[in-house]
Amino acid sequence: MGFREKIQNRYTQSYLEKYGDRLISVQGNVVSIKMEEKKILWLFNKLTVILFIRPERSKSIVKCVYSKNKWFKKIPFIPINQGNLVIVQGMKGKKGKEDRETLSVLNILNQSNKKELFKTDTKPQKSVQKFRK
Repeated sequence: MGFREKIQNRYTQSYLEKYGDRLISVQGNVVSIKMEEKKILWLFNKLTVILFIRPERSKSIVKCVYSKNKWFKKIPFIPINQGNLVIVQGMKGKKGKEDRETLSVLNILNQSNKKELFKTDTKPQKSVQKFRK
């Protein structure tokens, strides 16, 4: 194992020790999406996306929030529409805080149009088709 891999493993282990109990993923259909972009003096860009997702086989709704700030450049985001099937990976809020039920988004995989917010190493799952003879 090289020096670079050791540092990377140490970083991931410390991250999982700190946030491992709060990491969660939710799969379901998008009920509502609200995107809000702001520019401050043509220099500072803010993007806030609020998603409401209904998990599969559930009546509950999960609120997911993605917020990002960037200097000078526009912040990229994948196209998501109401009714799309998505997988959201994120962190729950801290216990005792008022936003403990919201999910802060780390990555979104849109399975309807096969796009990801941040590229991962995993290959998308292929659907199995039955051929008729």
